[in-house]
Amino acid sequence: MGEPSANPESRLSRAAAHRLSLYLRCVSNWPADGGKVSSGRIAAAVGVSDAQVRRDLAALGHLGQRGIGYEARELATAIRAALGINRTWRAVLIGVGNLARALLRYQGFRTQGFEIVGLFDTDPSKVGHAVEHLTVEATGGLGARAAELGAELGVLTVPGEVAQGVADVLAAAGVRGILNFAPVVLRLPPGVRLVTVDLSIQLEQLAFLVQHGDNAKATDD
Repeated sequence: MGEPSANPESRLSRAAAHRLSLYLRCVSNWPADGGKVSSGRIAAAVGVSDAQVRRDLAALGHLGQRGIGYEARELATAIRAALGINRTWRAVLIGVGNLARALLRYQGFRTQGFEIVGLFDTDPSKVGHAVEHLTVEATGGLGARAAELGAELGVLTVPGEVAQGVADVLAAAGVRGILNFAPVVLRLPPGVRLVTVDLSIQLEQLAFLVQHGDNAKATDD
């Protein structure tokens, strides 16, 4: 087996990165027979073609052999490296409401390399209290504390009207990426990446797919 290419992520589109995340879930959860997994098995589980799986994995280097498949552990290691989750990412979470508490209870973040290192809220009744072994701090000190904690990522579960201001503080503190659950469009400086999770939009898309069924187009023209 060859080594993964030196910088595979430079050739990956965001859509390909999303598929790699799905492939990783499959490979990590399967007790592969003899340590091998096939592109066909991955394709069937994810809902894409064999050829698509092979193209995506080819971008990671020479990992498989035709007719034999991929060594599961090596494949998982290569995917994690391409996604940048072969190390720990430190994150701060702002807005300690019900959604935040549910996220904090999710153990998958830590196993995938994401560590929440700080909690922040404007509510004085929450500040100073422990939530999942972290003490909630006041947002007034967010910028300095985010930098002190070495946070590279920020998770926003705040009301929409304050989300932009919080994002600006995080960006100024050196945070490199923001996961935004607020139902607003954020404007961030160059070099700060954004992923927005708007649950209402996801439900709208689900309603569309259910209503239109097989007539819903899978891709844009």
